[in-house]
Amino acid sequence: MPYGDVIARNAEAPELRLARLNGELRDASAQTILRVSMIREWPERMTYVSSFGAESVAMLALIADVDPSLPIVFLDTGMHFPQTLDHRDEVIDRLGLTGVRSIPPSETERKILDPKNDLWKTDTDACCALRKVRPLEPALEGFSAWITGRKRFHGGARMSLPVFEFANGRYKINPLANWTPEDVDLMIKQRNMPRHPLVEQGYPSIGCWPCTKPVAEGEDVRAGRWAGQNKTECGLHVDKNERPRVF
Repeated sequence: MPYGDVIARNAEAPELRLARLNGELRDASAQTILRVSMIREWPERMTYVSSFGAESVAMLALIADVDPSLPIVFLDTGMHFPQTLDHRDEVIDRLGLTGVRSIPPSETERKILDPKNDLWKTDTDACCALRKVRPLEPALEGFSAWITGRKRFHGGARMSLPVFEFANGRYKINPLANWTPEDVDLMIKQRNMPRHPLVEQGYPSIGCWPCTKPVAEGEDVRAGRWAGQNKTECGLHVDKNERPRVF
């Protein structure tokens, strides 16, 4: 691609770029959205932030088809299920992913704010801020855009999710926004990809172990996340000005 075209796109005002991309790719396949984003729009300037959770392998397989060396950020909160860490390693090996970066929280902050690793018992927002939200910002330095695995069927604020967004100074790409649970299952089966072992135990959405529970049949897919609390997002996808104030 001519270098001048990349410069021109990067100089494009965010609102114009979003209108152009959402107009062009609103109904495109996830594969097309990824190829356009990774090769044409933000070459060498984008990453995928992955939890290696229940559905992550579908996106990771699609990314590997385009570029298995794409930088992938894994926020290693120190509170993941052991099964998640095993699943992460298996998927990395199966897909030949070479750009996965494990990002832990600041150990200095953790010792001060959560020395007993039990902050989640009293303030889940503060725990998420310490272990996920604040580590993400330095992890995104140098990137103009990042891919997410969010989907409209997750419910809540995600029901109106566009394919392309601009928030907190960066573009966000949601290639699977219009996928259904059946689409995810079919992709995993067709590609013979390993499933997260907790899915069969009733965990359709998987985060940190203290705040993730299995869900009953018929419940919302994210009903097991922060169950019983007025909380549906960890904060990564919440505008900085709308995040709860902590510490």
